[in-house]
Amino acid sequence: MELRGKRLKIVGTLLGVTMMSAVLSGCGGQKNADDANTIKIGANFELTGNAANYGSAALDGLRLAVKEVNDAGGIDGKKIELEEVDSKSEASESANATTKLVTDKVSAIVGPATTGDVLASSPIVTDSKIPLIAPAATSPKVTVDDNGKVKPFVFRSCFIDPQQGEVMSTFAVKTLHAKTAVIYVDSSTDYSKSLGKVFREKFEASGGQIVDEEAFVQKDQDFKTTLTKIKAANPDIIFIPAYYEEVGKIVKQARELGITAPLLGTDGWDDTKVIDIAGKDPLNNTFYSTHYSDQDKDVQNFIKMFEKENNGKEPNVFAALGYDAGKMLIEAIKQAKSSDPQKIRDALENLKDIQVGTGVISINKDHNPIKSAVIIEMKDGNKVMREKIAPEN
Repeated sequence: MELRGKRLKIVGTLLGVTMMSAVLSGCGGQKNADDANTIKIGANFELTGNAANYGSAALDGLRLAVKEVNDAGGIDGKKIELEEVDSKSEASESANATTKLVTDKVSAIVGPATTGDVLASSPIVTDSKIPLIAPAATSPKVTVDDNGKVKPFVFRSCFIDPQQGEVMSTFAVKTLHAKTAVIYVDSSTDYSKSLGKVFREKFEASGGQIVDEEAFVQKDQDFKTTLTKIKAANPDIIFIPAYYEEVGKIVKQARELGITAPLLGTDGWDDTKVIDIAGKDPLNNTFYSTHYSDQDKDVQNFIKMFEKENNGKEPNVFAALGYDAGKMLIEAIKQAKSSDPQKIRDALENLKDIQVGTGVISINKDHNPIKSAVIIEMKDGNKVMREKIAPEN
């Protein structure tokens, strides 16, 4: 998931930090990694700041994956040691935290959770040749640069934004039988604009018509003027690829204006706070795509383990993706038969049909997992798994 605003503006000092990390990685590197009694893994997450809910949950999932393998005796007798750092939900802090982990000679890094923080970290791990797995950063830019070149040391355990746009278009056309749609995007985030673009392309390619496209920006409070225009367009569905804070207000105000059409969204909706903001009844007849549902038969074993380890606490989507990232890394270390970062990177690139928390995944040529998305329907404040849709390609 991409987080908003200044996350994508990497401060000017990042270049200096990147150069520093490259120098540090060249001084000693990982020469003695295979001789150690432990395998040191970095965990760089947003533990404070406005993305702390995401980062903390993902770290809980990663911890569970590590505990599992350590309780089973480790990997070839070596236990995994997690070094945890806080990116503070800031791109510059994420870069600093990554530099610290590289300096401390970790074999790989899991995190951060969000796109902007991962983008700040990726030049450092690339220069230092340390593999990084992003659990929840969904922007295509995370693993593929603007020139279409795959970033050799960056991977992820979540699907990407274009898949969500494709999935929601398929759902709108095939399940809801929608012929017309309005797209309502957050123009201040690449996340929302990218999803709106993909949805438009897929919906129109399926014979649908976009009758209007409107925009808002983060922190907006009053959406009724725009929603009145959308109501007049009388679409079959309204697609709102945005975050829960604005989504909750939009849903509430849309229903107050008498808009009864289905409202569709993406993983930015996937937070219980959307219910607190919108209310249970307004959320009826809304649907969104996400990475995980606790009603999916494929995730029941993960849920039981997580709840046992966390005093009955239910895992959310970020915990599941953090666990998936941990399982990916553990399997790569096993296949590499080494804690050498380059060998781990090579193994990550060739992962096929491995069991993680959310199902079975393989890594494609762009370092993204091949995995299904689930569609959640909100009913009286409850999340109901409606469908599970595999990517077309």
